Amino acid sequence: MYALVEYKGKQYKAEKGAEIQVDLIDAEKGSKIDIDTVLMISDNGKATVGAPYVKGAKVQVVVGDSFKDKKVLVYKYKSKKDYHRLIGHRQRYTMVTVESIVGA
Repeated sequence: MYALVEYKGKQYKAEKGAEIQVDLIDAEKGSKIDIDTVLMISDNGKATVGAPYVKGAKVQVVVGDSFKDKKVLVYKYKSKKDYHRLIGHRQRYTMVTVESIVGA
């Protein structure tokens, strides 16, 4: 059984016990969050698709560690103008573990 969920503007495939890397969540480690924006649930080949969300369905996740991704360097340069600039960015993520999927 798996579900497709939308969380913070992005879509994820959630299976029981799976760890998902999502954008930073402002919650304590070990706390539980219910995600009710379930787009689709598939159970043994039988799919339930929402319009846009499946009513009564939710995915329960447990918040794990927060971490930063590797640094991405952005280099801007304009030729013949003596302009160059180096910018670095590290995206922050949180690992969540899917505890259960409750269907409609």
